Amino acid sequence: MAHSSHTDIRTFPSNAYVEGVYSIVNPQIGTTRAGKSYLKCLLRDATGEIVTRQWSFDETALGELSAAGFVWAAGHTQVYNGQLQFIAEQVKPVDVDEEDLAALLPTTSFNIDEMFHEVQTILGTIEHPAMKALANTYLADEELMAAFRRCPAAVSVHHAYIGGLLEHTRQLLAMADLILPRYPLLNRDLVIMGLFLHDLGKTVELKWEKGFDYTTEGNLIGHVVRGAIWLPVKAAYAAKESGERLPPDALRALQHILLTHHGEPEHGAVKVPATPEAVFVAMLDNLDAKTSTVLAHTRSESAGDNAGPFTEKIWALGTRLYRPDPLKA
Repeated sequence: MAHSSHTDIRTFPSNAYVEGVYSIVNPQIGTTRAGKSYLKCLLRDATGEIVTRQWSFDETALGELSAAGFVWAAGHTQVYNGQLQFIAEQVKPVDVDEEDLAALLPTTSFNIDEMFHEVQTILGTIEHPAMKALANTYLADEELMAAFRRCPAAVSVHHAYIGGLLEHTRQLLAMADLILPRYPLLNRDLVIMGLFLHDLGKTVELKWEKGFDYTTEGNLIGHVVRGAIWLPVKAAYAAKESGERLPPDALRALQHILLTHHGEPEHGAVKVPATPEAVFVAMLDNLDAKTSTVLAHTRSESAGDNAGPFTEKIWALGTRLYRPDPLKA
């Protein structure tokens, strides 16, 4: 690592000088009311993230910061609207060693091997032979499954950490396993398979070697469409290997789940969910994504000890969040 100094973001003191190497998230150029350009971003490490501003900033340096993914930053903390933030005086791109990534990238708190085993176990309960063969075809893709185990579920919204996609998928499958008996008219195999596949395209939509960002594939195609493109190819291979062919209507229904799991076109869905299974998957996905986002900003350790009762506005939710548990306050 270019600079060894590092203070965990979770332990940032108020109104103090801090310096160190951190992951930089979503660096952008902002403009003050006076028309002056400034840098706005998040700094992140394995313990949390903090809103960051650099009021004197050369716009031409933005591309270099984005490409590096990691920066050495020096400045001071301050509380603004009850929220601790970091005012940077210097921000420089740096290279980091692979062994340093564990300290700089947030990682799931759960055991990755155990989560993956739980996913495999629930997929093993699929009953239709062609659907089971399709699940096994995906599981047998070693390169895809290796990426599935490490990929974040997002750059900055929900499950934005190494192993986040696996954690999100495991949570959805476990929730469905509990809820589906209450809805016996839903096709369980379609729901379970749809939940397993719904975000799998994020393994090529996102990159995590230099902080979390979108790939060219992610910017031009995205995980929703990529997952739907993969599906008929995997289904054809599964049919050839197993001799069990998924009925065309079932393949279309599964593809529909992948294309609609964001619920609304303005949220990235290609179509509005139009089957019972697609509606169920979209709503369950939204439940876990939003609940995880809310808890990460309010009740988790990464929310910070110096945080006020309200967060800054969370744009993904359209509001500021109230942090305290009212029965534990």
